[in-house]
Amino acid sequence: MVKDNFNSTNRLFGTDGIRGTVNKDKVTALMAVNLAMAAGSYFYGKAGTKKPRVLIGKDTRLSGYMLEPALVAGFTSVGLDAITTGPLPTPAIAHLTRALRCDLGVMISASHNPYEDNGLKLFGSNGFKLSDEVENEIQLRMEKKPLLAKSASLGRARRMEDAIGRYAEFIKQILPKQEDLSGLKLVLDCANGASYKVGPEVLFELGAEATIIGAEPNGTNINLQCGAMFPERMAKRTKSIGADIGIALDGDADRVIFSDEMGNIIDGDQIIGFLAVEMQKNSELIGNHVVGTLMSNLGLEIFLKKNNIVFHRTNVGDRYILNKMIKTSSKLGGEPSGHILLTDFAKTGDGLLTAIKILSLLKQSGLKASELLRPFKLVPQSLKNLRNINKEILINQKVTKFIEEKKKKLGNDGRLLIRPSGTEDIIRIMVEGEDSIKVEELTEEIANFVIKENKILNNE
Repeated sequence: MVKDNFNSTNRLFGTDGIRGTVNKDKVTALMAVNLAMAAGSYFYGKAGTKKPRVLIGKDTRLSGYMLEPALVAGFTSVGLDAITTGPLPTPAIAHLTRALRCDLGVMISASHNPYEDNGLKLFGSNGFKLSDEVENEIQLRMEKKPLLAKSASLGRARRMEDAIGRYAEFIKQILPKQEDLSGLKLVLDCANGASYKVGPEVLFELGAEATIIGAEPNGTNINLQCGAMFPERMAKRTKSIGADIGIALDGDADRVIFSDEMGNIIDGDQIIGFLAVEMQKNSELIGNHVVGTLMSNLGLEIFLKKNNIVFHRTNVGDRYILNKMIKTSSKLGGEPSGHILLTDFAKTGDGLLTAIKILSLLKQSGLKASELLRPFKLVPQSLKNLRNINKEILINQKVTKFIEEKKKKLGNDGRLLIRPSGTEDIIRIMVEGEDSIKVEELTEEIANFVIKENKILNNE
């Protein structure tokens, strides 16, 4: 692999592909064409004797109409055949890339971000997100003149008509053939995003009584006061209609947030803890290992330890979780945001698949969601996002010294983390500790210090 000179400021790829504000940041039609030509040329020689193919999916953002044909043009210009699916969840593209034996998969989505943003997530032929090294190689190729195909070797493009059905069948395989979800009453919020067709279809086929909201995309309402980023609407509806449980997916349906029957939101770490002990009980948790991230709640770590389950932390992002899961032979991993990986079934976070698994266990238990899905007490945690901050502040000596002093003050009873987001232009502050008031106060103290030092750094 060619060495690169990319750093946090000039690297095109973040922790989850490329993402930014359309036509303002790095996400433009020209970038998409150039990326497709560079990625296409990289994967062309790896297809063997067959014609190389790329699968392209998208969510419901208006800018998808711009980026999809740009990608098709770029890929076909270097000799790849392109297959487009239309709106489909990110995990569906990961699965179908592998199932269709494509050489590359691309998802056009900015996940939970507002509609003004968009991005590109790339998958290899195995359905795994690309490594940093491969992404860097593609970016290096983007800086060079592309090797265009001869006229007779141009790629062709076609629409895949049965993509939704193929993915729906894949999702349903998490349940035994004789099992269904009849008797369950639920609310599903599709975030006006990529799951707005396949989500309701899967629940219908499995026999659940589902009230569907957030399934009327118009190009600009994806994640708008709905879905996993704003689950309150789903939770309120769950309580008002007397449903057993509520489910909220995000824009590309790779994360899921639940509500119990009383309209109370269930944290993603609680779901991971619940799944961990269930899988342990059924001998599905090989080696008793679970993977989380630096943002996972301390309460989850304590709970798993009490149940003799080893908890591993890694960087935020499901590809980092997956890498750690492979190294530790883990079958379960995820984030408090609702990205959950069940690697016996999928190699990326899949909100709909996780939801079906939880619904199945809820039906089998005969218990209420409020009784079943909160197996431990969360340690008080405070999160704060700072915008318009120069990320160089994180290596500022005064700031690093201040942070280290606060970490020592917390001791072993809490955690403190400050990091740049890999998907948005923000800095995240996370503080945990037994005293919720002190945790909130410390978070504000750190935020104010960083803001002050940022003004000095920028000569404001």
